Amino acid sequence: MLAQAIGARVKQERQARRWTLDQLAAAAGVSRRMVVNVEQGAVNPSVGTLLRLADALGVGLPALVEPPRRAALEVTRHGAGAVLWRGDHGGRGVLVTATDQPDVLELWDWTLGPGDVHPSEAHAPGTKELLHVHAGSVCVDVADQTVVLGAGDAVAFPGDVAHGYTNPGEEPARFSLSVFEPRSGAVSRSLPASRSEVVHD
Repeated sequence: MLAQAIGARVKQERQARRWTLDQLAAAAGVSRRMVVNVEQGAVNPSVGTLLRLADALGVGLPALVEPPRRAALEVTRHGAGAVLWRGDHGGRGVLVTATDQPDVLELWDWTLGPGDVHPSEAHAPGTKELLHVHAGSVCVDVADQTVVLGAGDAVAFPGDVAHGYTNPGEEPARFSLSVFEPRSGAVSRSLPASRSEVVHD
């Protein structure tokens, strides 16, 4: 189960740094209860929560989602990608594959049902995104700009500002998304000085 695999990797990364649950929660800006639930595989964390945890731990998002890489050629078979988002109207966000650190490039396969909306917080500084629509129409909001794309259209935009994707049409929309995070995980967030270095959890 994906949630359990993600939980195990979050816990492994946290313990490798000798952090407590409270330390990771503080560094990621999420509640302690959320960290506990994620590590126990009791929730399917949002993409935003996963990004916060990955950033705090100093790793790229794929490190929390995909098995460790062992070969130069990594094949993801059809249907084997990690489904990290589900919309209210049938949409799905699938992380198909990604490169290793330090410069992480992610390839996503997105489907938005009619009316589906996926807002996204700003990613790490320097993040860039490329979006290519395969079917339907997609409204892309980036900071204070909005563009509507049809099948065959593409857009490049900064991912380090608030952005989002919406299907304004009456048919499902499908698009590929590439996300480039330079130096992903190179520097993890610093912990509050008052926190203990001893793991109790």
